[in-house]
Amino acid sequence: MKRLIPFLVVFTLIGACSEPNVQEYKTNTIFQPFQPPIAYNDAKKQAVEILNQMTIDEKISLIGGHNVFFTKGFEKFNVPAMYLSDATQGVNIRRHLDDQLEKSVAFPSPIALASTWNTELASNYAKSIGEECRAGEIAVLLGPGMNIYRVSQNGRNFEYFGEDPYLAARMIENYVVGMQGTGTMATLKHFVANNTDYKRRTSNSVVDKRTLHEIYLPAFEAGVDAGVMGVMTSYNLVNGEYAGQSKEVITGILREDLGFKWLVMSDWWSVYDAEKVIKSGLDLDMPGEPRAEYPDYMKKDEFFLRSSAKSLLEEGKVKEEDIDRMVTNILTTEIAMGLLERPIKDASYFDNFDQHIEVALQTGRESIVLLKNDNILPIVKTGEISILLTGEYSDKIPHGGGAAEVVGYDHVTMLTALKEIYGEKVTYIENPTDEDIKTASHVIYSTGTFDSEGWDKSFDLSENINNEIKRITALNKNTVVSVSSGSGMNMSAWNDDIAGLIYSWYPGQIGFKGFTEIVAGITNPSAKLPITIEKKFEDSPGYGYIPKGKELYTGWDEDHRIIDPIIDVKYDEGVFVGYRWYENKGIEPLYAFGFGLSYTEYEYSNLLLENESIRAGEKINLKIDIENTGAVDGKEIVQIYVRDVESSVKRPLKELKDFHKVSLAAGEKQTVYFTLKDRDFAFWDAETEDWKIEPGQFEILVGAASNNILASAILEITN
Repeated sequence: MKRLIPFLVVFTLIGACSEPNVQEYKTNTIFQPFQPPIAYNDAKKQAVEILNQMTIDEKISLIGGHNVFFTKGFEKFNVPAMYLSDATQGVNIRRHLDDQLEKSVAFPSPIALASTWNTELASNYAKSIGEECRAGEIAVLLGPGMNIYRVSQNGRNFEYFGEDPYLAARMIENYVVGMQGTGTMATLKHFVANNTDYKRRTSNSVVDKRTLHEIYLPAFEAGVDAGVMGVMTSYNLVNGEYAGQSKEVITGILREDLGFKWLVMSDWWSVYDAEKVIKSGLDLDMPGEPRAEYPDYMKKDEFFLRSSAKSLLEEGKVKEEDIDRMVTNILTTEIAMGLLERPIKDASYFDNFDQHIEVALQTGRESIVLLKNDNILPIVKTGEISILLTGEYSDKIPHGGGAAEVVGYDHVTMLTALKEIYGEKVTYIENPTDEDIKTASHVIYSTGTFDSEGWDKSFDLSENINNEIKRITALNKNTVVSVSSGSGMNMSAWNDDIAGLIYSWYPGQIGFKGFTEIVAGITNPSAKLPITIEKKFEDSPGYGYIPKGKELYTGWDEDHRIIDPIIDVKYDEGVFVGYRWYENKGIEPLYAFGFGLSYTEYEYSNLLLENESIRAGEKINLKIDIENTGAVDGKEIVQIYVRDVESSVKRPLKELKDFHKVSLAAGEKQTVYFTLKDRDFAFWDAETEDWKIEPGQFEILVGAASNNILASAILEITN
């Protein structure tokens, strides 16, 4: 934030009290993981009973998918065929398949959900999608996606939950419980280190164990601990082996380190050595058969388990007990979810679609980030105003592509939403003249990008868009830009010239209604960035990941070229991803992680720790007072960071370790409580291959953004 102006978030810098507090500290609600209807041991016992009745051909038919999106069913064993459907932000309706849902709600994208920092909303969001899955006879949702935002150019960033492992973990665990509480299985994806979609099938993520455990695994770990029933491996290689056929990745990291015991599936057409797959710990090869339109080099029998498992058994390269393990895991998961005891479809959930739209709308309201406001917003609808609306996404819904695309219905465009509030005071002109721009009291320019799996997109907006924004701002100082994208974009060329900037992400079918409520001041913006937006791509930790002499592309042809040379993507930055990187390097971003403006002001005061020191492994309670000192009701996201003052290994200057979104009426003050646990002070030790806390001083930092720390205290940790 360059300067403070009316209606922006203003904070009072208050340090911590030096004396420990002996008053009562509230204990936050303990997170309750999902418990399947049938316990693991009981489900496995039933699975083994079925396994013992199966022929080897029946077993092999189960470990590969059928008809692209289904698993094999066995009527004689009362085992249903399971329909596996995309994706994290709603149900992707496959129109070429029979008996599909007539409609499904298009929710704001997951990166938008992460911008809410609202864990309860994450649960309701997932619950709504899970209910639509039950209505559509979908047993497994292929989501949530949770790969960390490492580079802004990743075409799938919109499907994920941002750059911070702690924020992503808390959103994911609530998503899992919300989804699976409906009886629909959730699937964590894509495991692991799939942080670019540039030639993802020939991309080798070279990453050390500490970086994996501190940055790229916590969201998966949280999902596993929350009771998720499915995990999908990724397209890329990890340290030299494809994730879907890597014993180190699946058995070593996922099953042994994280303790996952349920179903592990491959992403579609992502494994190439059936022998390795069978020995890796994977259970289900999806889709299990070649795709007609793929090139011949992607149709080899050895790629698919159902085509080659029998010959591998006969040659002694794999054992029947390997197949039995896979079948047992698949059946155990289905049985535990109750799929052999109740129908997958429940038509009663059709009655809840209106509630789902309300959840989508609330997500829109809480996800739209106000990044700049030079006293231009809100635009009060009374008085002499004339709003000119222009730009690509003025009258259409922006969205991402690929498996995560959800069409939705009853779309509310930005134009429709603005007219609902402002009526004829809003005029949409596709190509406004200089006179049109000059005579408007306000201009809203709606721009964005089309992001998709299968390829990455440039961090830079087109020259035409940048020139048009500069033309408009030169003619009308009251210009507000709305950006609808799945990640941060280069806005440096015009950021200083505009009066207002709103990050709208992909808002789903109704999110622009929430956008307009914010523009009009009906809703006070409360979202904060789950990412850092750099000034230029060269500043980012992943810069240079595309080989020299190569360029970005669009379309699927390059994605399918598995005969191309392997590209090593070296994670040389280690744990310094996102704000950790920018702070470590002393690089000022355009907008910092955790940043977002409001129409009111908040004051932080009276930070108190329950104790001045604790022993390693103990928890520490703390609290701080937050007061809404403005005239507008609002929601503030209080962020807790931890800094290890002195460490034997290089650690970030600060790391997010807790947060709370608190609602405050105008003039209201609340005490907000937090608890930090042992892992919040630990780093992954490469020598012991475990989490380690080093005794010494730790600084507890409380703030409104990663670059806006408002209170701090020192905690001593002893042996």
